Amino acid sequence: MQSKATSAKEYLAELPEDRRAALTKIRALVRKTAPAAKEGIQYGMIAYTIGELLCGLASQKQYMAVYCCSEVVDKHRSRLGKLNCGKGCIRFRKLEDLPLDAVSDILAETAQMLEAREAAKV
Repeated sequence: MQSKATSAKEYLAELPEDRRAALTKIRALVRKTAPAAKEGIQYGMIAYTIGELLCGLASQKQYMAVYCCSEVVDKHRSRLGKLNCGKGCIRFRKLEDLPLDAVSDILAETAQMLEAREAAKV
């Protein structure tokens, strides 16, 4: 389901309560872990950027997903347990299934990498 929302608040308002609560919690985690990230909508989902895409949060038909840098997700794959992971995608059905400590580490490492790239451009 690709949203037509133009802000994160609009995107979340479209969701059922359980998914809204889950993505709101992850949204807070992103803001805490990467305060420099800019929030917006890209590809029909909530997106955070630090020059480049830091991560995306999406509610799909069968699952919710966090989209991050594939090399960092791969590094932490063992900590994600039995979750369905694609290339840079962590899919989950309930927030309880998602190891937030691992997601926090993935976001922090990705943010550091992007911040370093941005600093190198200056």
